[in-house]
Amino acid sequence: MDTPGMISCDDELRNWPADEDGARAVQDRLRSCVRLDEAGPEPGFDGTVAGVDVAYDDERNVVAAAAVALDARTRAVIDRATAVGQVSFPYVPGLLAFREIPTVLEALGRLARTPDLVVCDGYGLAHPRRFGLASHLGVLTGLPTIGVAKNPFTFRYAPPGPDRGATSPLLDGTEEVGRALRTQKGVKPVFVSVGHRTSLDRACAHTLHLAPDYRLPETTRAADALCRRALADA
Repeated sequence: MDTPGMISCDDELRNWPADEDGARAVQDRLRSCVRLDEAGPEPGFDGTVAGVDVAYDDERNVVAAAAVALDARTRAVIDRATAVGQVSFPYVPGLLAFREIPTVLEALGRLARTPDLVVCDGYGLAHPRRFGLASHLGVLTGLPTIGVAKNPFTFRYAPPGPDRGATSPLLDGTEEVGRALRTQKGVKPVFVSVGHRTSLDRACAHTLHLAPDYRLPETTRAADALCRRALADA
C-alpha cells in the first residue's frame, strides 16, 4: 500500500510502543499529521470503500482482523481479507488502536486493491487526544478514513430527531468532535467522526449511504462477521 503523504508504516511498526507512555507519545507525534482540509470522496462514488474490524480471544491473546471491500456505489462486496496475530499491547481505554492496527494493516494489505475510503468501527477525532483508531489508521496509510462507533465514549450529545438522517453534535465542552447520527428511524444513533482526509458532513453522508437497512454500515457488518469467523477458524 503506497499512498502519497503517508507515514512510513514499516518504521512505525518497527518502533511500536510497548507501554502507555510510549503510545501517548506516538499519538502526540502523529496527531499533527491528520488532514482536515479535504472533503473526501462523495457518497456513492465510483470506487471501493472498505470496512475494518477486529475480534479478540483474550484467553489465547489472539486478535483477528478483517477488511471487506465494497463497491462504494452499489454496496456489493467485491473483496475480503483477514489476518490473525498476537495482541501486542495491553487494554487501555483511549489506546485501543495500539492493540488493533498492526493486524488491521495486514488485512488491508491483503486486499487486491487499495480502497478509496476506509470505515472503522471506532473513533477518529472523537477521542480524548483527538487521535482515535480511524485517525491513526488514516495517517499510517494516507487513505481517507472515518470512524463510526456504537457509543459516544466520554462525550455528550442531545438525542437526534427520530427520523433517519437526523443528527446532533457530539461535544467535548463546546467543541464538536463528531455527530450522533440516526441511521434508521427509531433506532439508537451511531457516532460518526472524521478520521483523516474527510469532512464531517461527508462522513455522515457516507454512513447513511452505507446503512440502508440496519443501524450499522454494511462495511462494519461485513467486517464484523468476517473477523469473528477468522477468529473461530484460528
